[in-house]
Amino acid sequence: MRNRAKNLSKWGIIGMLLVAILSPCCFPIFALAASALGLGSFEVFGGWTMWIFQIMVVVSLVGFFISYRKHRCTYPLLIAVPSALLIFYGYHFNDSKYWVYFLYAGMIGLLVATGVDYYRHRLHGRCCESEEEIELHSTITCPNCGHKKDETMPTDACSYFYECENCKTVLKPLAGDCCVYCSYGTVKCPPIQKGESCC
Repeated sequence: MRNRAKNLSKWGIIGMLLVAILSPCCFPIFALAASALGLGSFEVFGGWTMWIFQIMVVVSLVGFFISYRKHRCTYPLLIAVPSALLIFYGYHFNDSKYWVYFLYAGMIGLLVATGVDYYRHRLHGRCCESEEEIELHSTITCPNCGHKKDETMPTDACSYFYECENCKTVLKPLAGDCCVYCSYGTVKCPPIQKGESCC
């Protein structure tokens, strides 16, 4: 379910493009693609074409909003919202013979927003994981005596010191590690699992 919500904007864009390609009468620029598919000027959706097209635009906007809530990057939304407004303006308020160009411009904008959104997901690939996906249990092994103990790692603080309950040696992180879990534990600390800095 989570993956479907995450890809909602892409499904909306794909649906919007399919409606446009399969409706060459409403979108003459796609007539060549429709002819290549053997559709000629056949209107697949009939009088419902523009309604289905607009629904796909709204679906893609909802997907961009869900995506924004995950990675908190406004760039895709800043491109997608004006692009969708261009589409709605071109269809509902522009009475000139150039109204369809507003739709084309909006479609290009939504495609660009999809590309930016995809890039942001790739850039912050692991930063959006929920805490359920983060492993909080780690087994610390004392390098002095070999004693092992299962511990629950804190999510809101770094553990720079750890006292072995067997030999009472106070452990510190090794050079290059941020905490004792990263140095002596079986699992790295939660911030490192998320791809962030520890402290």
